[in-house]
Amino acid sequence: MPRRAVPIILTEEERATLIRWVRSPSQQQRLAERARVILLAAEGLENQAIAAQLGIPQLRVGRWRNRFATLRIEGLKDHQRTGRKRRYGHDERLQVVNEAIRPPEGETHWSARRLSQHLADTVGMSKSQIHRVLKELDLKPHLVEQWLNSTDPDFENKQADIVGLYLNPPENALVISVDERTQMVIHEPVHPTKPMRPGTPERREFEYVRHGVQSLFAALLVHQGTVIGQVEPTHSRVEFIRFLELIDEETPADKDLHLILDNLQVHKTAEVKAWLADHTRFHLHFTPTHASWLNQIEIWFSILSRRLLKRGIFTSRDDQARAITAFIEKYNQSARPFAWTSKGKVLIS
Repeated sequence: MPRRAVPIILTEEERATLIRWVRSPSQQQRLAERARVILLAAEGLENQAIAAQLGIPQLRVGRWRNRFATLRIEGLKDHQRTGRKRRYGHDERLQVVNEAIRPPEGETHWSARRLSQHLADTVGMSKSQIHRVLKELDLKPHLVEQWLNSTDPDFENKQADIVGLYLNPPENALVISVDERTQMVIHEPVHPTKPMRPGTPERREFEYVRHGVQSLFAALLVHQGTVIGQVEPTHSRVEFIRFLELIDEETPADKDLHLILDNLQVHKTAEVKAWLADHTRFHLHFTPTHASWLNQIEIWFSILSRRLLKRGIFTSRDDQARAITAFIEKYNQSARPFAWTSKGKVLIS
């Protein structure tokens, strides 16, 4: 016959304490869980029923029931853990941090080993301990991140204009993100690539033959997700106007076209302005300076780079152009718009 669980009878003070633990938003979850166990036990529930209701192991329920029956409220609290006292206190850790954020003379940053050697006479920490201190505080002297600040005085208005086109496009119009991927290197390895096999990734000869560079003009139809692309050997106003003509041909003639572009001078030449004057359905919207990340075509360029350009092998300009054209055609077969939000969340495909 199974042994019956220890009955729990609470005083008013104990019940009030346990209820406070359960309801307090700042209480540790493990203490709140233990309080729920005891409150349910006090209602006469067996360990199996409590475990099922709280979704926890039955052995855990029995442990805290027995602990409470013996030690009452104090039995639910964590015991003071024993162990070796911290060897390095606040002052020593602060000294490590102060040195880590100041580059050594004549160098750009510290390593854990060199910082340990530098502080050997004052702190005496091993490189492993210094590494743990820096990791705990999320300090990374070996890393550097770059960013570019936009000083455009009209940043807010331009940003609002572009995000407005994404979220609330004009009627009877297409919103198109346009940009150029320049300096696409065309190269092929001297020796054949060895395919991957279990335990070994694909291997490619480092030495390669270079066949020059060329540029890709691309336009993303924002609310359809499809892409129009044109590969050109050079990147000037002539090629840009030729690409605008392609967009004109590839889009319905009864639609206004709102193009989002960056501030490259090629987009603003006299020849381009003259062409736009004769094609009044084109409306240009420029991103703030140093803020081309607002242009969704940059997301597609990242996809193209990851899936084709980064590891692609091309034997000539025509070979690369054909590969890019084929990629665009295949991409458009299953294309869908990027999910855009103005709340600072990530753009996802």
